[in-house]
Amino acid sequence: MRRPPHRLRPAPPPPDRAPAAWLGLLLGAFLTAGCQTYTRQSQGMTAAWSAGDTATAARDFGRRADRKPNAKDAVVWRLEAGAAFRAAGNYPESNRHLDAAAARMDAYEQQARVRLASETAALFTNPQNLPYPGRGYERIMLHTYKALNYLALGETERARPELIRAYQAQQEAVRQNQRRIEEAREAERASTQPDALQRSRADPTLNAAVAGITQPLEGFKFYADYVNPFTVYLDGLYFLHAGTGGADLERAITSLRRVAAVVGQSPWIQDDLRLAEAGAGGGTSPVPRLTYVLLETGRAASREQVRIDIPIIFADVSYVGAAFPQLVFHPGHAPNATITTPAGPTPTALVANMDAVVALDFRDEFPVILTKTLVSTLAKAAAGWAVNTAARQQDQGLGLLARLVTAAVQAAVNIADTRSWSTLPKEFQVARLNTPPDGRVTITVAGSGPQTVSLVDGNVVVVYVKSIAAGRPPLIHQFRLR
Repeated sequence: MRRPPHRLRPAPPPPDRAPAAWLGLLLGAFLTAGCQTYTRQSQGMTAAWSAGDTATAARDFGRRADRKPNAKDAVVWRLEAGAAFRAAGNYPESNRHLDAAAARMDAYEQQARVRLASETAALFTNPQNLPYPGRGYERIMLHTYKALNYLALGETERARPELIRAYQAQQEAVRQNQRRIEEAREAERASTQPDALQRSRADPTLNAAVAGITQPLEGFKFYADYVNPFTVYLDGLYFLHAGTGGADLERAITSLRRVAAVVGQSPWIQDDLRLAEAGAGGGTSPVPRLTYVLLETGRAASREQVRIDIPIIFADVSYVGAAFPQLVFHPGHAPNATITTPAGPTPTALVANMDAVVALDFRDEFPVILTKTLVSTLAKAAAGWAVNTAARQQDQGLGLLARLVTAAVQAAVNIADTRSWSTLPKEFQVARLNTPPDGRVTITVAGSGPQTVSLVDGNVVVVYVKSIAAGRPPLIHQFRLR
């Protein structure tokens, strides 16, 4: 038999003379809460992106980022603009936005303790009103994209520090997860309704609803320690072919071994690893002219809002629902690409599943989200009860108005934080082949027609292919790595 709904411990009611003033404050909160999730705010831009209109997406994301450079959402708008301008081939503008995102992330990192206190104090607003500091995997990809931008611009040495920063960001992601645990404990200690919080956690109806959010994550093969295998592979590729000595070759070996441990004994990794080991051992065998094709395909998982009723009833509180983020996975990506030369076809192979990277981060963050949302919902419900009770005791008409206002305010501030870097790809894939004598390769992305590429002159050439959706022409550029 289902247990009766839980009752809240009342918050201290405001003084009898205060209901009208409290209603004014609540209305102010309603007007400033921000009623749209990030998913809704960015809907037009992500629609242009999904349609392959990178120029429009870059323009609109860029305008939004530049309009309020110090806003609480500045980091996520900068990240979106950085990816969109990169896809559109405007690498300097991409780096400008990514630099701005990195600067704000650094500032938030320095204020981590202060931010924790501000989040605890923000129980009466919604989490989307807090500054967005970015996530660990986003920081890793920020520096990865900056390194690729510099390589595309022919500024090979400027890619080096970005790859080093990307490696450091992977180490920091582990520490960031430890801070999440601390955040959950701090929110629980700040709860004004600790008994109701524990009962809510144990409620089977709530747990069943929460399981609907977390169950889709169970089928993933997660990468340990927040590793992004594509970033590690790019690190190995760079220090193998653009390195300047034995230390760089040793770094290449380390990175390639890490990738092999994650994605398995792929022939293209093993060939590079043998090449690095031979160089580090003083080997003098000639290095073949090589062409790498790096494929970005699809769109990584993003966040959308789902509402769940918290099974608590309080007589004068009309709204006790809670809003949570959930991951949404985007199908319709090209599954691979085939590179054809006179030697035959070479398919691309998976090096990193970004859905798995995003899902791991979400899985580890969700317990914090759950705790904060429950604490906030209970606090808002108790405060609403206090205002409604005081207003009804003073005047029945004011009491009715109070109920309407508190319900509207709680609905307005009950917004899930759906901010995330939504223009990242679903997968990274790679192909490695000997450069054909005629310097031409034909690339066929599944679902679209073949494109023939005349390779730039170089001993090691990288062809970068961006496919946002199957059936749409991919975006292709190339650069010389050596």
